[in-house]
Amino acid sequence: MDQREVTQIAMQAAGVAKKGLMLKVGAAAAVLFFAALLILGGLMPLSNAQASSRCEDAGPGKGISIPDGDPDEATGSLRQKQLRYAKTIDKAAKKVGLPGKATLIALMTAMQESTLQNLDHGPPGVDAIGLFQQRPSMNWGTKKQIMTPSFAAHSFFAGRGTNKGLKDIPGWQKMPMHKAAEAVQHSGQGELYAGHESAMRRLARDAGIDLERGGSPTGRGNSPGKKPVTSQNVGCGNGKPKPIGGSKFNDGRQAWKLTNPRSVKEAIAWARRSAGPMSERIWYNRCLAYTAIVYGWNFSGVNYAIDHFTVVPKQMRHRDRNPPPGALMYWDTGHRAGHIAVYLGGGKIASNDIMRPGYIDIVQADLIEAKWRAKYVGWTPPYFPRAG
Repeated sequence: MDQREVTQIAMQAAGVAKKGLMLKVGAAAAVLFFAALLILGGLMPLSNAQASSRCEDAGPGKGISIPDGDPDEATGSLRQKQLRYAKTIDKAAKKVGLPGKATLIALMTAMQESTLQNLDHGPPGVDAIGLFQQRPSMNWGTKKQIMTPSFAAHSFFAGRGTNKGLKDIPGWQKMPMHKAAEAVQHSGQGELYAGHESAMRRLARDAGIDLERGGSPTGRGNSPGKKPVTSQNVGCGNGKPKPIGGSKFNDGRQAWKLTNPRSVKEAIAWARRSAGPMSERIWYNRCLAYTAIVYGWNFSGVNYAIDHFTVVPKQMRHRDRNPPPGALMYWDTGHRAGHIAVYLGGGKIASNDIMRPGYIDIVQADLIEAKWRAKYVGWTPPYFPRAG
């Protein structure tokens, strides 16, 4: 029941009082009763099911600032839009850690698929949309997500759902570029991408994009010949995991080499500033989005909070209760989405919805178990392999 429904019911209750003083008094009492329900509804904490059943990351959210302050949707002439989207694509490639050749492949792909435009439609009878004509029905994201150019570009490079991104294609950097593009798109007409190479090189030059830029074929943190970045923690990773329920959380030691837009120290400071009296009521069911934004990303690149635990490499998943400050902590709430929060140290986390629906508050980490009856899953370093 929303506020308009409650107001209508209250007015109906008041409207029946047209005869007699007692009916008028009763109608006034009804209005006061329903008004009290409105106030109590805003103050009462959400139940476990209400608070965490839909905690997903739908990409950049309304009211959340995007780094650099640039709008994601391009305006102007066709050429101006193409230049803008080219820069968006290149920015996504850089964030993933891919070389300039990856940008060129993506530009060739987007030019063939959409003439490098953020189209809200595709061929008749097909739900393909956006720069790369990705399909919601094929697990590329929601329509809103795919229509966000930075999200779509990041998906092309890093993958989305069950779909592989360019960095997931073995040996893509040695393939003919149109075949690398086809390995991501599965269009059935991959040879068409090849015809756009010259034009996209000119476009990149006009956009100030360095196509000779270096990078890792598999993205940031996974260079060939090097093991994926890992995290170490006292008492973690050796032998059988210790029981994880029924005890307090203690600070572990941090030994990370990660590249996020914000460092751990900066992220914790940002989380503290955004919590409590300084919090905005924009975080309802957005725990995963919040953790990504704490570290300076626009979005996490994963739909549900609990899924992020499995996206992080296996050797980076820890099931003890000794997370280092800055770690990401996970809970199974009994619902599809689960819950995730940023560990601040001293047994405390920054979490949405736990004290006030939609707001961020700093609370004891074990409150998630006590209040929501959730099961603690474990923690990972603040690693966002699909963020953008």
